[in-house]
Amino acid sequence: MRPIRIIARTLVLALPFGPALAAGPASAAPPDAIVIGMVLEPPNLAPTSGAAAATDEVVYANVFEGLTRFAADGTVVPGLAASWETNETATVYTFHLREGVRFHDGTTMEADDVVFSLDRARGPDSTNAQKALFEGIDSVAATDPLTVTVTLTQPDGAFPFKMAWGDAVIVAPETAGTEATAPVGTGPFRFDRWVHGDRVELVRNPDYWGPAPALARATFKFIPDPNAAFAAMMAGDVDAFPNFPAPETLPQFEADPRFKVIVGTTEGETILALNNRRPPLDDIRVREAIAHAIDRQDVIDGAMFGYGTPIGTHFAPHHPDYVDLTDLSRHDLKKARALLTEAGQTDLKLRLALPPPSYARRGGEIVAAELRAAGIETEITNLEWAQWLDQVFKRHDFDLTIVSHTEPMDIGIYARPDYYFGYDKPDFVALMDRLAGATAPDERSDILKAAQRMIAEDYVNVYLFQLAKTGVANAKIDGLWENAPTQANDLTAVRWID
Repeated sequence: MRPIRIIARTLVLALPFGPALAAGPASAAPPDAIVIGMVLEPPNLAPTSGAAAATDEVVYANVFEGLTRFAADGTVVPGLAASWETNETATVYTFHLREGVRFHDGTTMEADDVVFSLDRARGPDSTNAQKALFEGIDSVAATDPLTVTVTLTQPDGAFPFKMAWGDAVIVAPETAGTEATAPVGTGPFRFDRWVHGDRVELVRNPDYWGPAPALARATFKFIPDPNAAFAAMMAGDVDAFPNFPAPETLPQFEADPRFKVIVGTTEGETILALNNRRPPLDDIRVREAIAHAIDRQDVIDGAMFGYGTPIGTHFAPHHPDYVDLTDLSRHDLKKARALLTEAGQTDLKLRLALPPPSYARRGGEIVAAELRAAGIETEITNLEWAQWLDQVFKRHDFDLTIVSHTEPMDIGIYARPDYYFGYDKPDFVALMDRLAGATAPDERSDILKAAQRMIAEDYVNVYLFQLAKTGVANAKIDGLWENAPTQANDLTAVRWID
């Protein structure tokens, strides 16, 4: 991955393409407002019941808050809990809530709301996409209005980390039912309106418990087409595009002093996911053949214009416990063909379902061509995000798909029996159970390394690359995240500078 940098050069280059938006003169935002570009429109605004990264990109740390939260550097810091402590066995956590916190409807946020939120997330009727985060909870109790005690079924030194996920934000029982379309949180911004197909608007929360944000208004504008995103930035109709979909145009922005290019890392493991439940993908020889058929660097260069780091397992390379296992699935067409012959699959045709992001659509064409070279034909279907969530993620109706998993350190998804790619290996589940009970750093590190190797050697999926964070912003905007420790556009520290 290219080094993190913020660039603003003075050389001006001629723009090679991209029509200017025919909407009259550019409407630069005033100093207390910002327009943020996003590729995908969220299917809903409920982070506690959806799996879409676009939801958190709008509401995480802006509208909703949890007991803890991720800071810009990836550390876990206090959120609605000012502090917490645990017992010696890491089985009982006591959270001390901040005083004077109110939901956007004016009601007080207290311990009972935390109890409701965690019990709702772990309950039998929970629709939380990350329900596994809460499975270790035995009970949640409100000791007093500002104290919550969480008792776990076994030791878990990572529990504060789990509570920092967007799926663990605190909601009130009175407004949880309207969370998807009219979210009510405790954050520095409150929901104003959603113009479907176009934008979501937030406004400053005047009763926020913490420091007031510099911005009075934030608009999240949805622009799925890379050419349109380029034109919108150049015209000034968008002030910042933190996850810019046209990395091939970054040199144009680098050369223009009006802009700065921000390139960093994400938690996004981009994979060619395989449906391990479905023959012939339940045969490890077929999965390994597919892995050897793909040249990761071709995908990075062709789909991401060189931005991305090759990975050989489902783990971020910037994590200290990462193991480089790329050689296990190195590009080897001869080996891929031999494995298919051994498996009796010399005339194989698979379905490849592609969600909207450019890494998937562009990458899918490259993957299809490389599979064809190995003797595997693919039928490509382009899906909108809501379709992908329903067909692939929920109903598991697919053979192959390309998606970036942007949740932080989420290797535990491989232990879920009902997860969309259907690994469900008891030995891996046992590893994750050991990890949950381990508190010593060395022991946790050994388990994580073993887990990485197990899924790589089982060729559960084809591990392509770690998604880079390529952003473009007006040069006068300060405070945007360079890296993405979670899927978020945190606006709490964003401001305009002279």
